[in-house]
Formats: sequence, C-alpha cells, structure tokens
Amino acid sequence: MTEETVSAKQFEDLQSAPRFPLHLSASVKAPGGAYAAETENISANGVLLAMDNDVPVGSMVDFTIVLPADVVGARRDVQIDCRGRVVRSFEDRGRRGVGVVIDEYRFERA
Repeated sequence: MTEETVSAKQFEDLQSAPRFPLHLSASVKAPGGAYAAETENISANGVLLAMDNDVPVGSMVDFTIVLPADVVGARRDVQIDCRGRVVRSFEDRGRRGVGVVIDEYRFERA
C-alpha cells in the first residue's frame, strides 16, 4: 500500500477523533530498524510521530510511549505498548511526520 492508495475518505475517517497535542518521547520498532521519536499529537485512533527516519506507508510498527507519573497522577510512569500501521508519512521542517493507526495497545507500569 502506498500513501496514494489511502483514499481521502479513509484518511478523513482516521482523523475523526479529537487530537491532543502531546509531546512525549517514543521508541519505534519498524521493519527497517528501531528509532527514537516524539509524539506530536495523539487521538483515540492513532498518533502522529515526529522522527528522523522514514517508515513507509503500510508498514507495521511497534512503539512505546511513556506517560510521566506527574502528568497522569500516578506514583510511577505509565508505559503504553502499541502496535499499529503507518497510514501517512511526510516531511515537515526537516523531520519526518509519521501517522500511525493504533490497532492494539497495552498499559504497563514503567
């Protein structure tokens, strides 16, 4: 699948949930390797990651986001382990923007 094969209607449906501008560290494992990233925004459907590496549209990825304890009102950080697929990839101000639909997730205490 290429970016062009994701129709405008499909992309609009994926973006229908409210997005929250959260900038959190993330680690991404993709077929091409493991990469550091930062979330740009998160919704119930997915996440937009800013990173230095390209991950092709259609790729399956595993990624981890750590929510700081003070942000979520917990004693310890909360780790979210996610699995998803890349639905968008673009360049923005010298970094890659990678949009991922979240297919599965699991909360764990870090």
